[in-house]
Amino acid sequence: QVQLVESGGGSVQAGDSLRLSCAASGRTVSSYGMAWFRQGPGKERDMVAAINWSGDTTYYVDSVKGRFTISRDNDKNTVYLQMNSLKPEDTAVYYCAADPIYRGLVVITTRIAYDYWGQGTQVTVSS
Repeated sequence: QVQLVESGGGSVQAGDSLRLSCAASGRTVSSYGMAWFRQGPGKERDMVAAINWSGDTTYYVDSVKGRFTISRDNDKNTVYLQMNSLKPEDTAVYYCAADPIYRGLVVITTRIAYDYWGQGTQVTVSS
């Protein structure tokens, strides 16, 4: 089993930055695809960004392109989400998720592929 623990959330002003971390334990996730999802108040849980096992392939939802960067450190079993130029509409609970199937350069952008989930970290952006 894999346990995922997110950290780095908080309350910030519009235009500020935050860096979320997702630490995995239980087994190495170095061969897993990893992703960040978010769920705003009254909304569905949607993917924000994803990264393949090596970091060579990334995916971003249009609304965060150019502002968010997903990265990973396989030696530390950790995935990051650097969030810059935050907007009030980025307010949500952010979840880390792991896709345990080795997929080479492919990242899966649908929620069904992700078997392991963290508990989430709240990000609140005020205008």
